[in-house]
Amino acid sequence: MENGKIYFYTCSIYNWIPILDFVPCQNIILNSLSFLVEKQAVKVLGFVVMPNHLHFIWKPIENKSITNLQLSFMRFTAQKIKFWLIDENPEELRKFLVNKKDREYQVWQRNPLAIELYTPKVLEQKLDYIHNNPCQGKWMLAQTPLDYPLSSFAFYEKEETHFSFLSHYREEI
Repeated sequence: MENGKIYFYTCSIYNWIPILDFVPCQNIILNSLSFLVEKQAVKVLGFVVMPNHLHFIWKPIENKSITNLQLSFMRFTAQKIKFWLIDENPEELRKFLVNKKDREYQVWQRNPLAIELYTPKVLEQKLDYIHNNPCQGKWMLAQTPLDYPLSSFAFYEKEETHFSFLSHYREEI
């Protein structure tokens, strides 16, 4: 993967456990994205936080490795979620117990997906997919994308949001 390109990224929680239903876990994800933007590592162009997985569109800043960014994001958020579970919800933590050679717990599934978005049309298709994900029959978390608070839809639809870490995709293509 090359720097300066735009990627659709998705990662899933281990065994599809809906840990991201918990507000503190949602905040860990959002704060981590915000941190990466503040440190000028990436530009986040779109996102959705679902109960057991994430989708976002991001662009690494020059000289930043997308592979290292993904690894860093996943390690950091996994540790934070694990620590929150230890403190606040030890019963839920047991669902993440794997007792493998290199770790006791696993928060994220292995092998997240990163796909380069080659054209503006493909980027817009992925952005639509991300924004409509909460409204799909399987989920039905909201009637419309605008009703779902954990996505970048309002940023594009109303040009307002409380997610200050977002950049408009048209500025990046």
